[in-house]
Amino acid sequence: MKSPLTGILPVAPTPFHDDGRVDEDGMRRVLDCIIDQGVDAICILANYSEQFLLSDDERATLMRVSLEHVAGRVPVIVTISHFHTGIVVNRAKAAQALGAAMVMVMPPYHGVGLVPGEAGIYEHYQAISDAVSIPIMVQDAPLSGCQLSVPLLVRMAKELENVSYFKMEMPFAADKLAALIEAGGDHIVGPFDGEEAATLLADLDAGCTGTMTSGLQCEHIGGIIRSYLAGDTDSALAQWTRCLPLINHENRQCGLRATKVVMKEGGVIGSDHVRHPLKPMSPRTRDRLLQLAGDLDLIALKWGK
Repeated sequence: MKSPLTGILPVAPTPFHDDGRVDEDGMRRVLDCIIDQGVDAICILANYSEQFLLSDDERATLMRVSLEHVAGRVPVIVTISHFHTGIVVNRAKAAQALGAAMVMVMPPYHGVGLVPGEAGIYEHYQAISDAVSIPIMVQDAPLSGCQLSVPLLVRMAKELENVSYFKMEMPFAADKLAALIEAGGDHIVGPFDGEEAATLLADLDAGCTGTMTSGLQCEHIGGIIRSYLAGDTDSALAQWTRCLPLINHENRQCGLRATKVVMKEGGVIGSDHVRHPLKPMSPRTRDRLLQLAGDLDLIALKWGK
């Protein structure tokens, strides 16, 4: 990438057939649908991609299929998180070799009780940075149980050549983003938020320059960011307010199932299957999701029809 990545960087869901097999052709259609929503990049193999339910062989296949199919139309960010540093390094090398523009990595964890200290976390990211030449995004999320302090994040940004992007998705994310940007200065190339844009306006006020949401309503979320970064904060607020009912329903009621349900309804994929132990969405939650998606006339709800 010749310039810093900003804007809307959604996570692509992983489509399965009804019997649970990975749907490779569906993956290609998901990527096309998301690109048609006007995104600035796409992230694959993230938590909202059910990465924790994929085998190593499935991961490798999906990475290859995705990077070959996108073929440079937008940058692709590959999530490579794992507890073992050696596996993460190998995943990073493989992603770069196939043309990934960036890798995203959670700190090493295996349940709340098995988290290394700051030295181990730093060494984890150092090993990745030493192994590749593409940017690394640190995913700072409560899911890991890791407490990534602002001083540690700033130290990594200043000392590790390729650590320059940060996805913040914890309570009071705006305050942490503001502190990170103030302390890290130019070393913080890409301060992003997540959480389906539930805190997007506060995070933009704090200085974030993009968001990593799901692939549900990228055409609308992208417009919010573009308006805000262009200085039209009133328009950004109005757009965000319009999107909030769906943002809230996805974030609090649906989770990663939302995009799959809408994409199935829109003819993008043939099944909204999620792998066990995840459960299908209740009819009540599904009905409200599709109503809210219809109110916003989402691209994903009509793309394949």
